[in-house]
Amino acid sequence: MMDSYRLHYAPDNASLVIRLALEEMGQPYQTALVDRRAAAHKSAAYRALNPAGLIPVLETPDGAIFETAAILLWLADRHPEAGLMPTPDSPRRAHALKWLFHLSNTVHADLRILFYPDKYIGSDPAHQTALQDGICARLKVHLENIDRECTANPDLLWRDAEDGLTPTAPLLYLACMMRWMALYPGTWDRSWFDITATPALAVALAQLEQRPSTAIAAQAEGLGPTPFTQPSYANPSEGSAT
Repeated sequence: MMDSYRLHYAPDNASLVIRLALEEMGQPYQTALVDRRAAAHKSAAYRALNPAGLIPVLETPDGAIFETAAILLWLADRHPEAGLMPTPDSPRRAHALKWLFHLSNTVHADLRILFYPDKYIGSDPAHQTALQDGICARLKVHLENIDRECTANPDLLWRDAEDGLTPTAPLLYLACMMRWMALYPGTWDRSWFDITATPALAVALAQLEQRPSTAIAAQAEGLGPTPFTQPSYANPSEGSAT
């Protein structure tokens, strides 16, 4: 049994969401670099932790957990004082849950199609382009809906704590995905993404960049000073498991 957390990560992967959450909670953790260039995420050792071979995995005293939203929810319930999610008895719990799983099951799932169209529709470039065009249109609608919801219900993004506003699990998840929308795929026309089209989210991302958790994660993974509002490609220390 472990008595602490170990995050299996790769720079600028979904593990970034979990790193931010752990930093926000002030929880000590170790990191284990998953070398994607060497296909370490497809190794037998890694698949023993996550049979799908996807990143992240968080090793915990209760065993290894995979799936980003599952890890976030488990951490939020394990450390309720951090306020990442409303507690199970809160009247706002259902509201936060539905949007957290919308981010996971709908937005993140669509991003995977955008990034890896060949896995869904084959190798024909024309088919891939048609699929990606449709996914970009879907993502724009998703962001507009989320922006509208967060304008009406800002507690979806921020919790009012004694020491000021602190970010929620949905905000951490969404910020990373909006970063990826602005950057990836590197060969794709990304002009469809315009952060100014979602003003409530743009403000939230700018505020999140001022958090110590963001500074620590950005330093560790080489994300630059504005990882969400003006992102640049990750430039981590070579071979470093920070």
